[in-house]
Amino acid sequence: MATKYNLKQWAYAATVMAAASSQSAWAEDAHSYAKLQEVTTPHLELDLTVDFEAKQLRGTATYDLVRKSNDATTVHMDTRELTISKAEIWQDNAWQETSFELAEPHETLGQELTVSIGEATDKLRIHYATAPTASGLQWLSPEQTQSGKFPFMFSQSQPIHARSWIPIQDTPALRLTYDATVRTPAGMLAVMSADNSLDPELDGNYSFSMPQPIPPYLIAIAAGELVVKEISDNVAVFAEPYIIDDAAWEWADTPAMITATEEMYGPYRWDRYDLLVLPPSFPFGGMENPRLSFITPTVVSGDRTLINLIAHELAHSWSGNLVTNASWRDLWLNEGFTSYVENRIMESLFGERRAQMELALGYQDLLDNMERLASKDTVLNLELGTRHPDDVFSQVPYVKGQLFLVYLENKFGRETFDNFLRQYFDDFAFQSISTAEFKAYLARHLLAKNPNVVSMEQVNEWIHEPGLPADAPKPTSNAFAEVEKQMQRWLKGGQLTTQEWTTHEWLHFINNLPLDISSVNMRRLDEQFNLTQSKNAEIAHAWLKLAIVKNYEPARDRLRNYLLTIGRNKLVSPLYRELAKTPDNLKWAREVYQQAKPGYHPLTQTVNEALLYPEQ
Repeated sequence: MATKYNLKQWAYAATVMAAASSQSAWAEDAHSYAKLQEVTTPHLELDLTVDFEAKQLRGTATYDLVRKSNDATTVHMDTRELTISKAEIWQDNAWQETSFELAEPHETLGQELTVSIGEATDKLRIHYATAPTASGLQWLSPEQTQSGKFPFMFSQSQPIHARSWIPIQDTPALRLTYDATVRTPAGMLAVMSADNSLDPELDGNYSFSMPQPIPPYLIAIAAGELVVKEISDNVAVFAEPYIIDDAAWEWADTPAMITATEEMYGPYRWDRYDLLVLPPSFPFGGMENPRLSFITPTVVSGDRTLINLIAHELAHSWSGNLVTNASWRDLWLNEGFTSYVENRIMESLFGERRAQMELALGYQDLLDNMERLASKDTVLNLELGTRHPDDVFSQVPYVKGQLFLVYLENKFGRETFDNFLRQYFDDFAFQSISTAEFKAYLARHLLAKNPNVVSMEQVNEWIHEPGLPADAPKPTSNAFAEVEKQMQRWLKGGQLTTQEWTTHEWLHFINNLPLDISSVNMRRLDEQFNLTQSKNAEIAHAWLKLAIVKNYEPARDRLRNYLLTIGRNKLVSPLYRELAKTPDNLKWAREVYQQAKPGYHPLTQTVNEALLYPEQ
């Protein structure tokens, strides 16, 4: 149905559409060798054996081929450290060996794999094995797991690490479905970002199917001593036995989150939403792998106050998984939208007070982040070149992107903006889009329909200019204002009333204590609230960071243990960064890091070695 405009709206629409289309449409992904304009691979069949002794996945990747160019006779794929033993094409009703070539390794991109496919075949099979050092896999020995009985393996494919365990067109511009067969030692359970059995036989043979098309970075696998506990008819938790009951209790509100999001932004389109608790070495808070989000155990806090991370990974089921950034310079389309939806979920379930605290904390983190970032890295639509896309994962795409949407909501009103977002998720469902495409859509469906509210110049300032616009929202919290009043009384010798405080109030309190706080007051706080031994990983992190700044020695043993037992980058890298500021602390940090390194994910190693060994 055609949209009706009056003459004034037509004039405004013409202006904003011209501005939106001034940026060229998405071109080839600079971080992939794939040539999707020639051949695409819309379906994958994996057949893999998990070899814990060799720290290796071995097997085959079989692809359906769709030729976009009639004269295409090769397919170009991404690999990193893969051993390719054979390539075959389906021809004359049989698999026939074909030629392939692996290019020289590129530091960021890995190796281009070029396979000859002739003129007629529509299927390709690649026989391969991964390296023990694959950047997208972590292998834990039995001694590194809680029970000590079985080893554990898990993947982390985002942003361009899928190529380290699958030969694949590793660009988010591609969407593909997949089936898989996975073999493990008996007694272990394999799971994937697909349909997972809730009553599996631990016989070492598992089959999976992902019928919805996803970008390659959302293909995920894990195997270990796992059990399952259902929360509702479409939500379950997979975890090692030691934490399964605590995690299921912690995340009991997940079904209600799904319902709340559906009411705002349309149906959940992935059938089930299950959660996998990974070992503490998992480098992120969560990873939004569809049907099975991977989650750090550090958010199992015992009080449900860190469930906003679950809301974030769930929100990706609309923003990121359903509508995906076409390249990694468009990451804000995934993470800014998801951070916005996350906060709306939290407000819907837990009220405006809590949502506003979380928004204000995110804003504080953004300001802190932007002080350390180069100006060019505070732009939403980054010019990356072939820099590793891991570099773009700062608070900028998350929180600056979120604030841009808060800005639009404030300008157009919540009802109008919600209707726009819901239509956006519907119109681009199961597609990958660029910033230019989003701007054109925004101009047509929001700016032109509501003229003279926000200009394309203002949109471009948000997306293409560094820092924050002068009229950007500056989130505050009344709850935090009360915390600050208590802090001032306490610094003068008064008492704190913290019985009703959540994690968020504690974080604001600790993060805003004056840096000249006396050692007497540090000890006073610790003795009253036992902050050094806090079981809440976020509160402990904030306190330990302050303890480093203040050389508070009573926290040193806990700091060592914290760094040795947690591999989540958000929690450990700021501590290493702070330790690296003085020679004595740097020496100590390097000693601790060398002990911790075998238990850290390769991504955690890379980030923290850059902090501790910059000369290398």
